[in-house]
Amino acid sequence: MTIETKTFGEFEGKTVSQFTLTSDTGVEVDIIDYGVAVRDWRVPVKGGVRSVVLGFDNFPAYAAHSPHLGSLAGRVANRIGGAKFEIDGVTYKLPANENGHLLHGGPEGLGRVVWKATPDAASNSVTFTHHSPDGHMGFPGNVDFKAVYTLKGNRLRLDLSATTDRVTPISLVQHQYFNLGEGKDVLDHMFQLKVSAFTETDDDLIPTGAILPVGRTQYDLRKARTLRDGSGKPVKYDVNLVLERTRDLKDPVAVVTSAEGDLTLKLWTDREGLQFYNAVYTDIPVPGLHGKHYGHHSGFCLEDQSFPDAVHHAHFPSIWHSPERPYSHWCEFEIA
Repeated sequence: MTIETKTFGEFEGKTVSQFTLTSDTGVEVDIIDYGVAVRDWRVPVKGGVRSVVLGFDNFPAYAAHSPHLGSLAGRVANRIGGAKFEIDGVTYKLPANENGHLLHGGPEGLGRVVWKATPDAASNSVTFTHHSPDGHMGFPGNVDFKAVYTLKGNRLRLDLSATTDRVTPISLVQHQYFNLGEGKDVLDHMFQLKVSAFTETDDDLIPTGAILPVGRTQYDLRKARTLRDGSGKPVKYDVNLVLERTRDLKDPVAVVTSAEGDLTLKLWTDREGLQFYNAVYTDIPVPGLHGKHYGHHSGFCLEDQSFPDAVHHAHFPSIWHSPERPYSHWCEFEIA
């Protein structure tokens, strides 16, 4: 397979390029080097092809309006309470960008910079790299990040890694917004998630530290169901779900089927958590792909991740990394 490359825009004096991966099953994935964002993902369906992610047709919309559509988030994805943390008695203050807290690495996090990209037609992959200098967005340590997207058949795999020269928190996440169907929202998709608990949060979505069972809560998605309550009203989701620790990594942690029943998404990951978000707050003022309007519940995110605010909760899985403990993380989506 060849990998088509073209100029998509410009950001802060740097050219933004797009790379199109194509598989032997007819799947096409467009990825831009701004934030390593999956801009479009087209899957064959009866009668043609369907875009299954939210994105934009032009670059200026990403810089001005994107809520991390399809991008990577970090250095530390999700939230850090109070926009600060401590290492060996030294407090590191970060640029708060949500209600006094840090969200997705700050205003100039990894999802808002241009990475270096190297396509490899032999493996049908693109490798993206980025050097984050000591002190960027308040984080200590020089960190070299790598993200590799590989397309094989109907499966898109993401391999993430990072090395650092000192102790620092690292936690990355892919931030795809999916809509597998043809409707304006995803409320009637069928969701089944292999989760056992969730991390309780306060009103700012900062974890309290409590890990609670999903049983008898709206977060119990172990049996397939839609995102509506008994009266048909939308149920709001923006929560870190705890994946079953005894699961076999060969089994998907999520299975989602379109309302039409013609496409099913499966997700595999090595992470401990899964931020499930159904675009509760999304209302983008400019058109998305093919002129679509992205309003409330227009997509869903399955952000495989370490737990939010882990720097403040010693009993959460550690996100502290060092020269001796580099970062690695993988996930794989199949849509067919």
